[in-house]
Amino acid sequence: MLRWLVIGIGDITRRRVIPAILSSPRSSLQAIVTRDPAKAADYPDAKAYSSLEEALDAGGFDAVYVASPVFLHAAQTIAGLRAGKHVLCEKPTAISFAEAQTVVRAADEAGCLFGVSYYRRLFPKLIRARQLIREGVIGEPVLAEANCHGWLELTPGWPRNWLFDPTAAGGGPLYDIGSHRIDALNFLFGAPSRAVGITSNRLHKYSVEDSATVLIQYAVGIHAVVDVRWNSRVARDQFRVIGSEGELNLDPLSGPELRYGGREELLPTHDNVHAPLIENFVAAVLDGVPLACPGSEAILTDWVTAQLAASYPASAPR
Repeated sequence: MLRWLVIGIGDITRRRVIPAILSSPRSSLQAIVTRDPAKAADYPDAKAYSSLEEALDAGGFDAVYVASPVFLHAAQTIAGLRAGKHVLCEKPTAISFAEAQTVVRAADEAGCLFGVSYYRRLFPKLIRARQLIREGVIGEPVLAEANCHGWLELTPGWPRNWLFDPTAAGGGPLYDIGSHRIDALNFLFGAPSRAVGITSNRLHKYSVEDSATVLIQYAVGIHAVVDVRWNSRVARDQFRVIGSEGELNLDPLSGPELRYGGREELLPTHDNVHAPLIENFVAAVLDGVPLACPGSEAILTDWVTAQLAASYPASAPR
């Protein structure tokens, strides 16, 4: 059994992470860290702590799930690793590429596993897409396009309003939804070699951007374009790979459809997209299987977002 400590009882952990741990036959929810004692009451079998330091001093668990705001990821992950715990952290790895690098070094020094929750790497259709690319079904891949558009605005009392604070979140949609698409592209094509882009505040006057467009180059000259925004009520979740001889259409990325060469395959995700991620981490710790997204690969996304850091608005436009 892998005994878990979960840091942060928010939307993601309540809906996905904790249910995934509770349903895993080789996992147990041993402890939680929360600043709100009322949230701990929902999990009477788990010990509740008000701080990570208190939990680490008490011990009694083997793995830590970090689900706090981004600015806490590095410090809490490093603390867990140095205490000899394996750590699975929400995305992105850290608030900066430099911080992300320190986390990976800490994992190496501790000899513990460190993974990041880019759960789309375990989507059956993304795994299948990578297989088809390697088989040459679309010829040589030349271009990939990923767009994720929606509307997000400050809402009084919403517990995730920290997303609009660059000191807590790092950035806006680039960090929030863009990181998932960038990592999916890294999963398909490997390490990026160059990245440029622009961010802007077209409609929302926040201290983070409301839209970002990234151009990434991969080895052998593959180009990828990622466009993410919180300023369009026209929802989009597009993901395509264009090759010299054909195209892979994964629209919508979160749906089951995969189309190519006049064919369509239906490859649905798990009802709880975090469940395969938890199972993979458990198997990595207990059985030695490879992590779906090891920290050493996850920080490539942090590297891409770092290339755009200079274009972030210093303050909300007047």
